[in-house]
Amino acid sequence: MTRDAATGRTVEQSAGNEPAPGEPLLVAERLTKHFPIMGGFPFQRKVGAVQAVDGIDLAVHAGESFGLVGESGCGKSTTGRLLTRLLEPTAGRISYRGQDITHVDRKALAPIRSEIQMIFQDPYSSLNPRQTVGAIISGPMEINRIRPPGGRETRVRELLETVGLSPEHYNRFPHEFSGGQRQRIGVARALALNPRLIVADEPVSALDVSIQAQVVNLLQRLRAELGIAFVFIAHDLAVVRHFSQRVAVMYLGKIVEVGDRESIYARPRHPYTHALLSAVPDATEFLAEGAGASHVDAGYAGAGGGPAPGPGRIRLAGDVPSPIRPPSGCRFRTRCWKARDRCASEEPPLTHIPGNRAGHLTACHFPEDPTTERGEEVILDPALRGGDVAKGRGVEG
Repeated sequence: MTRDAATGRTVEQSAGNEPAPGEPLLVAERLTKHFPIMGGFPFQRKVGAVQAVDGIDLAVHAGESFGLVGESGCGKSTTGRLLTRLLEPTAGRISYRGQDITHVDRKALAPIRSEIQMIFQDPYSSLNPRQTVGAIISGPMEINRIRPPGGRETRVRELLETVGLSPEHYNRFPHEFSGGQRQRIGVARALALNPRLIVADEPVSALDVSIQAQVVNLLQRLRAELGIAFVFIAHDLAVVRHFSQRVAVMYLGKIVEVGDRESIYARPRHPYTHALLSAVPDATEFLAEGAGASHVDAGYAGAGGGPAPGPGRIRLAGDVPSPIRPPSGCRFRTRCWKARDRCASEEPPLTHIPGNRAGHLTACHFPEDPTTERGEEVILDPALRGGDVAKGRGVEG
């Protein structure tokens, strides 16, 4: 019997505990991952760290779809690997069904790993080219010594059919399939152990737009039919809007806003969220006229994702700061049109602010007013960093 050194409780006992009604399935508290940078000769001295994820809090409930969005390099994928314990956290706490799993060893984590699975971003490199589809999907069952009724081969053929592939593909190799079909194989592998939670790390970003819709709709159907919770990581806000019930926005290792889908997309309060949404093209009319769609919201139809939160597009000047030396205070302040001295000296907490709905949290000292009309375009001057940093009509100065 294995005990968690930190809590003294056995993982086997805790894995059987169900969360109380209303309590989250998975909780991350102050979750942090810093990758050390070694320097000197022969690289034996730590000279810094990449602050990939820096003290984030999130909770995922049973059966819900939780979206995690942000620019490339903001820490989304690292967060996913931390939640699945593929990476060891630098600090913070991860709880699954009431059990602290932050530092349990590999053997003790095995029964929990069967309930938390992952779908990887690249369908070409995430499948072993030397193995058949049958061996790939049955691999998790062999590792966990699971023999389903009817045998593993029967179970694999059922899973292939579940994800929209033919059971006859059992003896084929990955190179015989397209990218979309390979990703379906990855989905089948994730389903092999009947998980309660799946972390999908940009599962459609490597696929053609026409195939993205099929895979996203497949995942949504599986969530509805099987009751699986999803952490859906993506940089495409249109995809996240279609799939996720709650959404968290990340910037430079921090969660800057989180809330239900309607709050984030209709009433964004953080300037970064506002800027992201303003860049999403409104393809509703194009889809309805060009593609003959009678109701765009009936299913994800590719690019686009609804109107921006204001009449103008916000173009952020400059690059995202380095995660090695992030800005003090608010990390978005170097690109924000509302930055003040307070933003440099005080980090804003992720909290409920007046005007937000229940569960809608924002980390900003000077949040956006979603009712404020903006000009046609906002262009930020990268040379200005304090006080009035915005140029453009209708921008609060």
